[in-house]
Amino acid sequence: MNQIPVGVLGLGKYVPDTVLTNSDLEKMVDTNDEWIKTRTGISERRISAKDQASSDLALHAANQALERANMKAEDLDLIVVATVTPDMSFPSTANILQSKLGATKAAAFDLAAACTGFIYGLSTASNFIANGSYRYALVVGVESLSKITDYTDRNTCVLFGDGAGAAVLGPVEEGRGFQSFVLGSDGSKGDLLKLPAGGSLHPTSEETLANKMHYIHMEGREVFKFAVRAMGSSAEGALSKAGLEKADIDLLIPHQANVRIIESAVERLELPKEKCVVNLDRYGNMSSASIPVALAESWEEGKIKENDCLVLVGFGGGLTWGASVLIW
Repeated sequence: MNQIPVGVLGLGKYVPDTVLTNSDLEKMVDTNDEWIKTRTGISERRISAKDQASSDLALHAANQALERANMKAEDLDLIVVATVTPDMSFPSTANILQSKLGATKAAAFDLAAACTGFIYGLSTASNFIANGSYRYALVVGVESLSKITDYTDRNTCVLFGDGAGAAVLGPVEEGRGFQSFVLGSDGSKGDLLKLPAGGSLHPTSEETLANKMHYIHMEGREVFKFAVRAMGSSAEGALSKAGLEKADIDLLIPHQANVRIIESAVERLELPKEKCVVNLDRYGNMSSASIPVALAESWEEGKIKENDCLVLVGFGGGLTWGASVLIW
């Protein structure tokens, strides 16, 4: 059966209004602006309000993506939300978003692949469209990481921010759209980046609360080493699968975790710096929201032109990694 070519019809993004700067963090924990910038490249991040849930952030981004695609929520057949900070365990944040949007005919589910979640979501949704099961899908990457960040832990609290990015997917012209996906995981290293409690292994208890098991735990040095390898190799894998070369890349849109990890990927792919999108100085690490927000911003700023070859690449808890080649 011939596969239907699938691409992006509209993009949206949303970040909360509250800005948490490095100087703000200096007053909260033993750190300083120079230390944070040198090691991560981050200057500030966005923090959601107490009464803002992930579905609220997702709703803003989704509405913008639908408007730019010139579509209504009722046109959607599928909603996939990539997140590790759902509103609640169930119903899924995708179901909550479906209701808020009024996307009455859309199937909806969440997907958890941490910072690689948006690429996993794109791959999943585009396959449904490519094989003719559905026509239009909404993929959202959204996180409220401030709600699971320990602001007494100087190693993790400087890294994370909140936000949402969305893409409406649908059929496109032959030769356009997603050309390849590469997805991977290594569950044996899952302990390197995790939220230990709140599930069936460690249900919420006085002990889990006292031991701060409801916050992000990360072995930073080991995750860094893994990320440097995963970013370059998965991007190269996606290019190879699409029958393209490094020289064909017009824009690299990487997961925004650490500027040194991004620089290593740029070097491995032999790209000039201007061909790589970097916005983590303003937003920090937004996990599954970082790639779609960077993609939406790039489009807004006119950095993406017709027929451009984009490479999206990420890595995250799981451990997971993934990349995609997209012809605009």
